[in-house]
Amino acid sequence: MQKATRLMILLAFLVSIASVQSCKKEKIKGCMDRDSKNYNATAEEDDGTCRYEGSIVFWSDKATADLVVANGATAFTYYIDGILVGSSAASVYWSGAPNCGQSGSITIKKDLGSNKNKISTFSIKDQDGDEYWSGTVNFTANNCTSYQLEI
Repeated sequence: MQKATRLMILLAFLVSIASVQSCKKEKIKGCMDRDSKNYNATAEEDDGTCRYEGSIVFWSDKATADLVVANGATAFTYYIDGILVGSSAASVYWSGAPNCGQSGSITIKKDLGSNKNKISTFSIKDQDGDEYWSGTVNFTANNCTSYQLEI
């Protein structure tokens, strides 16, 4: 009888341990970086899946627009890493930097993959293919960089 009682107590103990183990909640996995485009506010464990994007807005002031128009430019095409990403009239100007995505602005959004920064080349050409500006720009995660075009 004593042996049966001990066996029952041991069995009850093992069942209680097993039920406690099965009640443990598995952590929610996901991207825990607020700068990412797939941030998961409920994640408790970072799973390395964060993805980023950044933006650049190109703009020029009235003095620059007047100079390029006087030089014969009527339109500009914008290239990032050799890919056509936008166009505008050469006469478009701003009194200050426009917001990213603002109507009439040339805003380029770039997928940065798993990187928080990416340096890209840019080129801006007129209607005849003459290059007016070129160089590099740095896209930064969850950020809009303003780039003023000047002559």
